Amino acid sequence: MNAIYGPEHEDFRNTVRSFFEREVKPHHDQWEKDGVVSRDLWTKAGEYGLLCFDVPEEYGGPGVDDFRFNVILSEEQQRTGLTGPGFSDHSDTIVPYISAIGNEEQKRRWLPGCVSGETITAVAMTEPGAGSDLQGIRSTAIDKGDHYLLNGSKTFISNGILSDLVIVVARTDPEAGHKGISLLVVERGMEGFERGRNLEKIGMHAADTAELSFTDVVVPKSNLLGEAGRGFTYLMQNLPRERLIVAAQGIAASEAIVEMCLEYAKSRQAFGKPIGSFQHNKFLLAEMVTEVRVARAFFDNCLRAQLDGELSSVDAAMAKWVTTELQNKLAGQGVQLHGGYGYMTEYPIAKAFLDGRVSTIYGGTTEIMKEIIGRSLGL
Repeated sequence: MNAIYGPEHEDFRNTVRSFFEREVKPHHDQWEKDGVVSRDLWTKAGEYGLLCFDVPEEYGGPGVDDFRFNVILSEEQQRTGLTGPGFSDHSDTIVPYISAIGNEEQKRRWLPGCVSGETITAVAMTEPGAGSDLQGIRSTAIDKGDHYLLNGSKTFISNGILSDLVIVVARTDPEAGHKGISLLVVERGMEGFERGRNLEKIGMHAADTAELSFTDVVVPKSNLLGEAGRGFTYLMQNLPRERLIVAAQGIAASEAIVEMCLEYAKSRQAFGKPIGSFQHNKFLLAEMVTEVRVARAFFDNCLRAQLDGELSSVDAAMAKWVTTELQNKLAGQGVQLHGGYGYMTEYPIAKAFLDGRVSTIYGGTTEIMKEIIGRSLGL
């Protein structure tokens, strides 16, 4: 047992595994074909207590402010390879904005549904011409007195098809640079809010990812999240937490890849003996195991820092970069080790190769992570 986790965490890990085995695995192939999971899955996740752990009890949540539960959910989902449900985006990235900067009325209006799974959330940052550079966004929300008039388009939005609440990053003051960015909550059914196509990706096919457009959408002032003009600051404050979750997914996926490669190397025969007995493959597997253990040690240190409220943006960037790049490296090596079978999508290694490719892109690209680290060196 990892010293970071206690019995209550391991019990929760077993609950998560049971949930994915019972409620997700039997249907996941169909959801991959559909490009989206069932909404019923979200409410079942709510019934299992798998959503929004840190939402206080007064708003319908468990009130458990222990980030280890968030990490366990993400790790176990990665280990199963059942990457469709966007629970992590919902619980670890989006709902925390409402919990942290929402006013009392907003929390009472939105949080109970987020906890139960009846209300699915998304955050709309990326635009066709602005990805990692949030200061380059063009969506505007013009102040009209008692409401904002929102116009713009977003793309690559996780949970974009199913979402009931979308936190939209928009400019409320086009002349104020990053100080003119605000967060507005757009609700399903608002006139002028439209969803485009469910984007076709090379992996994670059951995870709905959409284009969104906003044409003269009337957003009441009561849907402004936090203070006007502070949206960029709010986004920056949450990024270390978001990147640590992506790192958790990266290290768990890496461990799963090593396990499937070891199993294959022991069972697959060539020239009358297991392929793992050949020196090249034996050395390769030795390297894979070592690299994963080193990355796990660094991730665990970052997790401890997060639990103590001391995780820096630089360490979060390092963790995100190291684990996701390792995940992709190992997946490529695993496909090669499996030979022709590694190219067949029915084999888990092929799915890991395809699903994991995005990990070095979302949550901030590897290049952005290196830029953050480089700046900390005074460069």
